[in-house]
Amino acid sequence: MYKKILLAVDGSVHSIRATRESVKIASLCNECFIEVVFVADFSKTKSDILHSQGREELDLSRRKKLLPVEEQLKSNSLSYQVKILHGEPGPTIVDYANKGKCDLVVIGSRGLNSLQEMVLGSVSHKVVKRVNCPVLIVK
Repeated sequence: MYKKILLAVDGSVHSIRATRESVKIASLCNECFIEVVFVADFSKTKSDILHSQGREELDLSRRKKLLPVEEQLKSNSLSYQVKILHGEPGPTIVDYANKGKCDLVVIGSRGLNSLQEMVLGSVSHKVVKRVNCPVLIVK
């Protein structure tokens, strides 16, 4: 059974769905621990800093995005920890999962159209290709 689940979230509807699936899986094992990872994308962080009043406001904004995820985990009495990382989401999630020896990565699908996916690639696709453990992509 999976004992350490990395749940990658970004505050989207897809993250909420991924959280629901993580809850289902974690509920099957008493010793399961969920590591919730939110990656502050460098390319967006600069813009966020310019449009915010300070670091505290930026941190508060990120925490608000995580509230629905934390509420689901708390309401199901699951052990979890939240980590806010900085970097490009795909490689940062992969690096964290591989170094942290996670048993499973759960991530939402963003539903890019075929042209965007061909040109940019999706975070979930990058994670699947490079992480050393099973990955569950939730639509």
